[in-house]
Amino acid sequence: MSRRPARQERPRASDDIRPAPVGDRVLTLPNLISFVRLLGVPIFLYLLLVARADVAAIVVLAVGGTTDWVDGWIARRLRQVSRLGELLDPLADRLYILATLLAFTAREVVPWQFTVALLARELLLLGSLAVLRRYGYGPPPVHYVGKTATFLLLAAFPILLLATAVPAAATAAGAIGWGLAWWGLVLYWVAGALYVVQAARLVRGVRGAEAQG
Repeated sequence: MSRRPARQERPRASDDIRPAPVGDRVLTLPNLISFVRLLGVPIFLYLLLVARADVAAIVVLAVGGTTDWVDGWIARRLRQVSRLGELLDPLADRLYILATLLAFTAREVVPWQFTVALLARELLLLGSLAVLRRYGYGPPPVHYVGKTATFLLLAAFPILLLATAVPAAATAAGAIGWGLAWWGLVLYWVAGALYVVQAARLVRGVRGAEAQG
């Protein structure tokens, strides 16, 4: 995490073997995939809440969840890492999670207590981001614990919907889905706690420097 407006130096042409630099390009394949994932959110909500086409909603949700890692992998593979992409990827993840939670709560696929637990973590993170912004810092880099939690939740949601939509698969799908969902919830909070600790250390560092100055 770096303070604004600090920018990374671009590597020289001889540094091709190093990790791809973060660029300012917008029209890249990874960004296009992220935009498509974002478009899947309203489609999923329409299918689940309006059309009541649960099977089609499962497909959209599964595709959106399983492609979570695709844009990042392609960005690194093709050396198309961009600042926009670094914002779009976690944004798409959060929108999928929030939209799914609200829709599932409305359809009684998940209890409201589970939704509240996840939303409370998002509020905690928003508060930390506001504090960091006040001290001139941008969002913290995505932690692998947070990515793992997101993967588990995005894998759990279509399975939980399958348990509701297909009664014959309810027992097995429900057990698998809730196992993934609870582990995802725990890791989601662990990642949130790590972000808060990181933010607190940065703020203490700034305050200490100001006090000495």
